[in-house]
Amino acid sequence: MPAYSRRQFITGASAAAAALALSYGPFASAATRDRALATTATRAVRTAGTTLEQVATPTGGGAYKRLQSGPGWPLVVRTDLAAAGAARDDRRTALASFVQFTDLHLVDTESPVRFEYLAQYLDSAHRPHEALTVRGASALVERINSLSGGPFTGTPFSLVMATGDNTDNHEQIELDWYLSVMSGGAITPNSGDPKRYEGVQNSGGSAYWNPESSFQDTYKAHGFPQIPGFLSAAGGTFTAPGLRTPWYTTVGNHDDSIEGSLPDLGLLNSLYTGDRKLEGCDDADAAALADALRNDPAKAVALLARLLGEGGPVRQVTSDPRRLPFTPKEFARAHLNPAYTGPGPVGHGFTSSAADSGRLYYTFPVSDGVLGISLDTTNRAGFADGSLGTAQLNWLESVLQSHSNHWYDTDGHPVRGGQSNELIVIFSHHTSGSMGNLLPDPYNPFEGRHDGNALVALLQRYPNVVAWVNGHTHQNQIIAHGHAVPERAFWEINTASHIDYPQHARIIEIADNGDGTLSLFTTLVESAARYATDFGDTSDAGLAALYRELSYNDPYATPAKKIGTPADHNTELLLAKPQG
Repeated sequence: MPAYSRRQFITGASAAAAALALSYGPFASAATRDRALATTATRAVRTAGTTLEQVATPTGGGAYKRLQSGPGWPLVVRTDLAAAGAARDDRRTALASFVQFTDLHLVDTESPVRFEYLAQYLDSAHRPHEALTVRGASALVERINSLSGGPFTGTPFSLVMATGDNTDNHEQIELDWYLSVMSGGAITPNSGDPKRYEGVQNSGGSAYWNPESSFQDTYKAHGFPQIPGFLSAAGGTFTAPGLRTPWYTTVGNHDDSIEGSLPDLGLLNSLYTGDRKLEGCDDADAAALADALRNDPAKAVALLARLLGEGGPVRQVTSDPRRLPFTPKEFARAHLNPAYTGPGPVGHGFTSSAADSGRLYYTFPVSDGVLGISLDTTNRAGFADGSLGTAQLNWLESVLQSHSNHWYDTDGHPVRGGQSNELIVIFSHHTSGSMGNLLPDPYNPFEGRHDGNALVALLQRYPNVVAWVNGHTHQNQIIAHGHAVPERAFWEINTASHIDYPQHARIIEIADNGDGTLSLFTTLVESAARYATDFGDTSDAGLAALYRELSYNDPYATPAKKIGTPADHNTELLLAKPQG
């Protein structure tokens, strides 16, 4: 990759600029923000199309907020793990530039295996905008296609990595939508009867937003609009442009289990493809089922079966064999289908061996001198959180050793190893703090499981591991690991989902500063959808805009928490360069 060595700002002002960016926060004055944005602009190659330029901002005094363009978020320089050299912008050489998508949650909203009636207890059970997930994801693809490269190095993206929960209920039809969004093609985001919508949003139930009806449901009490034709437009066929950049997939718990929480042992397949959909239950049963989903998957399955058997608001829907869940082997095999190759690579990280074995972890080149490792942190025993099996942990250590010329053993003693010393970026769905699910995997019951602390400890033994990129929490958060020993430090970069507001993806650039440090630039991006909405516009563009605004107004969501702090947004993460 080319070296970018521009005189971007006065050398003596570098420390002051870093301090200014760090001082920017949610209560900073407009003048402070504007100075930080001006400093950011002098350091960037370009800011257009990113949250460095503009950010969706709520406006209005009512319960339902409209969105408009607001000031961008400045770069925050984080020196938790290394000092910022004064002249690093003049010496910088780009090493890698890529994009992270995460938690797209493409939803079959008409599926019988959904728990929409639990929204008051589990905010992910139902979202008012979920009929638009496929169009929202396609608008995100449009945004990435419009960008020529990273904002701080200008380097074109080598790849897009989707770090899990690409589907919502690991149905084959949802997987088809995901692969089509990424590779391009015609998509009809509708299941069952292709001529009508058969989900909860035209049920007349007060617990759901009924967008086409004048009925005053709970959501309309929060200011949600009536939008004639919304559901038929949302389920209509459209053409997704597909990425122009090679892309890869990491598996998440929603790609692996029922609603991302219940073990899929094949016991509910007839319910998936059947013609009965439960649309509600009383509050006591809803609370019990929500608790069981969090704490006792077996109890949750039994309670769900009872609710369906006892009647209640059960709706007759059109059965659809495309709703059948996929196995890990089928997940890998679908990626190998030539219809979904798009810009490549063939298999998008998965090989014929993965399709035969169901082993969904692999390595791939991020760029020359930078290796990517995609992990499978799901646990098929159920529950949302994850862990690693012993076989995968041992495989990971063997890969780290083969791509490192030195590391530390478990007692902290230095070890010399292989000839190469590539920089390494780890990708997974789960974060270090959400890998505490140590239940035995029912498909490998005698294999040990390992938590996030074990993975952090392993990664810190390899100085050339520079970043761990993940999702799952639906929250922007960046964590520094290894403050005490610079050579054993790395950054954990967690990005919010693209289903819950703020619906972000993240650009990550790695650069050598020529002074013994690396900079990892992390820049958040929104979809290409316009900010302004028109309740009378159900075109593709109009629906993409509504997707963002409706997500902000979801009464069960917590956007302020998920957005994160300025130190989790657009950042320059300093790190000591590994010595080889």
